[in-house]
Amino acid sequence: MNTHKKIILIVVLIVSAFCLLDSLFIVPQTGQAIVIQFGDPKRVVRDAGLHMKLPFIQRLVMYDNRLLSLDPPAKEVLLADKKRIVVDTLLRFKIIDPLLFYQALQTEEMAHSRLSDASVSSLRDVLGKHDMKTVLSPRRTEIMAQIRDEVNEKGKAFGVEVVDVRIRRADLPEETSQAVYARMRSEREREAKEFRAQGQQTNQKIKAEADRDKIKILAEAQKEAQIIRGEGDREAARIWAKASSMDKEFYAFYRSLEAYKASMKNGKTSLVLSPDSDFFKYFKTFPSKK
Repeated sequence: MNTHKKIILIVVLIVSAFCLLDSLFIVPQTGQAIVIQFGDPKRVVRDAGLHMKLPFIQRLVMYDNRLLSLDPPAKEVLLADKKRIVVDTLLRFKIIDPLLFYQALQTEEMAHSRLSDASVSSLRDVLGKHDMKTVLSPRRTEIMAQIRDEVNEKGKAFGVEVVDVRIRRADLPEETSQAVYARMRSEREREAKEFRAQGQQTNQKIKAEADRDKIKILAEAQKEAQIIRGEGDREAARIWAKASSMDKEFYAFYRSLEAYKASMKNGKTSLVLSPDSDFFKYFKTFPSKK
């Protein structure tokens, strides 16, 4: 074999190898493929494994057959009671008809855009029929199922099945939140003032009752003390009367000593009396003993 034929054989082998390699393709377990020829889809390959196509003429478009997540941007929704809320949702879908998906959208990015628009439209349509109380109640699961069904119905037009739609977060708009917070703050301040006023009123009432009880207790104590003092004075007078009746001379002597003591208490008292005065009679004589 001459050199020219060897070169031709090598070229043929290389081209055959390229053709063979380009004609083979692998579909993974998590994927599905569409064989495209000159822009037209020829067949859909769902089975995982090694497959063949026409080399250089046909090409592949691969799609995932697993659940895909979509996080649409938060949107403001008007409820039936004219209240506005900002709703942040999470959507899960899968491509069930790759051929229809390719013909309608071709790329997953386009599917995200269409599904996002559909979810926002269904959110406004369904939530617009319910008030805030219902949206925040256990009926929210039922409402989300209705939204999912509507979005799924729209997704079927381009080969997509919407499996789940969930509200991750529902907040009031910023300006409404500020107004609500301001109203809540004013209400709490008003309640605090009422509590303080009630506390001051209760405090004054307790003080007044304590002062009244104090006056009453002191009055009763003074009354009881005067009664006891009077009874004591009466008992002392009785005892003195009884003692004086038993020895009148000694009683007179004792009273004189008390008078001496009282008159000379400070040590500077001056008395001008006659020596024969009865005031000094016990300085001369002492009462006789009986």
